[in-house]
Amino acid sequence: MLQSVVLRLLKRCLLLVVIVGVSLYLGNKALNHYLDTPLSLVSSEQIEVPAGTNITRISRQLAKTGILELPELFVLYARFVEQTSIKVGEYNLSVGLTPRQLLDLLNSGQVIQYQLTFPEGLSFKEWLALLALQPKLDKTLLGLTEEVILKELGLDISHPEGWFFPDTYLYSSGESDRDILLQAHERMREALNDEWENKGDDLPFTTPYEALILASIVEKETGVGSERAQIAGVFTRRLEKGMRLQTDPTVIYGLGDQYQGNITRRHLKQPTDYNTYLIKGLPPTPIAMPGREAIHAAFHPAEGSALYFVAKGDGSHYFSSTLKEHSQAVKRYQLKRRSNYRSSPSVK
Repeated sequence: MLQSVVLRLLKRCLLLVVIVGVSLYLGNKALNHYLDTPLSLVSSEQIEVPAGTNITRISRQLAKTGILELPELFVLYARFVEQTSIKVGEYNLSVGLTPRQLLDLLNSGQVIQYQLTFPEGLSFKEWLALLALQPKLDKTLLGLTEEVILKELGLDISHPEGWFFPDTYLYSSGESDRDILLQAHERMREALNDEWENKGDDLPFTTPYEALILASIVEKETGVGSERAQIAGVFTRRLEKGMRLQTDPTVIYGLGDQYQGNITRRHLKQPTDYNTYLIKGLPPTPIAMPGREAIHAAFHPAEGSALYFVAKGDGSHYFSSTLKEHSQAVKRYQLKRRSNYRSSPSVK
């Protein structure tokens, strides 16, 4: 009797195990089918995961738009495999993407990125104007004064000019103008420190900041990249001899909004902190954002005897060692300008 009861219990247990096993098999098969079935996408779509959004909220959002079916199952699976730490940003959903791949994508942080390029020689004011035009970038500094911006950035500098490295920067939706400026400032610090540690001998400045000022002038004066070291050499020798730099870009910077595209004799006689026709030595701050090559040139000026240069009209310059030779060059290239004269090289 007892054996019969035990036998029946064993049979029932075995049947229960079989049922559970079959259920698990069918359930797993159904789950895999769901996870590997492409989303309802007719064409590629972009979605955005804002800050503070969790896996449940984004799943419901996708379900409302008809992209994702069974959002509750999607969330349960994400929790089971511990993939709930989705990253903020925009994502591109391509046709054929499955729920399993979607979950991997949301956890990967492979967001859509945008590109912003700052050319060499722009001013901080021009940087702010470019930042204001960028799509998907959070504009946290718009309309603020330079002084307030520096406080917002937490930078220990008194003037922003020259302190941000010209380059191409990538950002994603949700990032801010502050993020980009902090990246650019850190890169400028690194470049300046690196060049300072490897600087040439007997330079006429004692701090990296003075070299940054000179580099900004070299950047604004250079129309042909190969001339940067020569131009740096001219300014270096003038500083060593106590000569005024007499460079138009500093005058223009000091004029600010007064400058309307044509520098005049009156401008050259107008006193400002940046008028190097009147002041001795370097101006108080950089006048633009110099690139790495201009910074390198400031730390490694070309040797020679030239103390003057004049624009030839094709973007390049004529270098002179004496005032007499320079005066002749000015007469040749400036006083008798050809019809196609230009201060920068033509764009090809």
